[in-house]
Amino acid sequence: MTFKSLERTTLQLSLIALSSLYVNGAYAQSNAEVAASPATPEACVALESNAERLACYDILFKVPEAAKETFVSERQAAQEIKPEPTEKLTLKEKVGHAFTDRLFAVEAPKLNPNLSLLDSRWELSQESKLGTWNIRGYQPVYLMPGYWTSDKNERPSSPNENNTVQEGNEQNLKSMEAKFQLSLKTKAVENLFGNNGDIWLGYTQSSHWQVYNEEESRPFRETNYEPEASLVFRTNYELLGLNWRMLGLTFNHQSNGRSDPLSRSWNRVMLNLGFERDNFALMLRPWYRFEEDAKDDNNPDIKNYMGRGDLTAFYRHNDHDFSLLLRHSLKGGDDSHGAVQFDWTFPINGKLRGTLQVFDGYGESLIDYNHRATYVGLGVSLMNWF
Repeated sequence: MTFKSLERTTLQLSLIALSSLYVNGAYAQSNAEVAASPATPEACVALESNAERLACYDILFKVPEAAKETFVSERQAAQEIKPEPTEKLTLKEKVGHAFTDRLFAVEAPKLNPNLSLLDSRWELSQESKLGTWNIRGYQPVYLMPGYWTSDKNERPSSPNENNTVQEGNEQNLKSMEAKFQLSLKTKAVENLFGNNGDIWLGYTQSSHWQVYNEEESRPFRETNYEPEASLVFRTNYELLGLNWRMLGLTFNHQSNGRSDPLSRSWNRVMLNLGFERDNFALMLRPWYRFEEDAKDDNNPDIKNYMGRGDLTAFYRHNDHDFSLLLRHSLKGGDDSHGAVQFDWTFPINGKLRGTLQVFDGYGESLIDYNHRATYVGLGVSLMNWF
């Protein structure tokens, strides 16, 4: 290679280098301009440098400071009002909420136990709950030294021959005797379904004592034992001008604990509907008797005498309590039987209260389930019903 050739080649390389520097400089200047003020996202994509490309995006999508502050404040406000995540509910809690919210769909009524008769008796509202295993009164508790009947049942009978007293074995009874009743209940389970549904256990014992029958050694003529278990729900509906306060289901056993031929017993499931208004309460109880084997049934026709349901109306005026019980077989013809009972509790002196009871019809006690008579009793009340 001659000197002139080498000189020409060197000149050519210098020109190429200068061109490259110019082009790269222009390109870099172009990238800087694009990064400084990009027109479109595509302009940012064309940048090779990651740093320049990210800077381009930041400039292109830059949010004004005022808008940024507004966005942050709104997001903070949204987080503040966002409810905290709730704890997972147990299966019992889920069933409880669904049961109370959907089946009853009512707010828990804020009742005053001193004004609401049913609430004072069954602890219906949340404010009235007293917890479990507290003993309290159930049915009326009283002692009647004088209890007179118009027709003594000295030869109890039943369609079952094994439960019929034969001739010659009649009882020697007095028309005047004493009667007393003990009745208590306690709450075993509270708020079984959500904030509703209580299980109550009750026991009632009613005795007829031939205390004036000295000839027969003053025996107890009849004692009825009545244990039961009830599931009680609070309701809060208006119906026919009354407040429907409670709904319950009761499994009831009643017997006199005696041997044949004087043995009497039956088992029932009852529906309890409780209504009230001011000083008036109404309890409706239709029931179904669990049938027994005909050979072992002490009283196969008891439903046609002691009925298939009862209705109790209660009214309080000042310190006087009045109640009326109606019971019927709900059948016509020869099977149409029933009973009516009136009770009046009145003040005597201080906390001492008297009670008057009048009964007419069938089934004043289990041994007299198919015997009709009128009974009148006078005594003292030991515990208020409501």
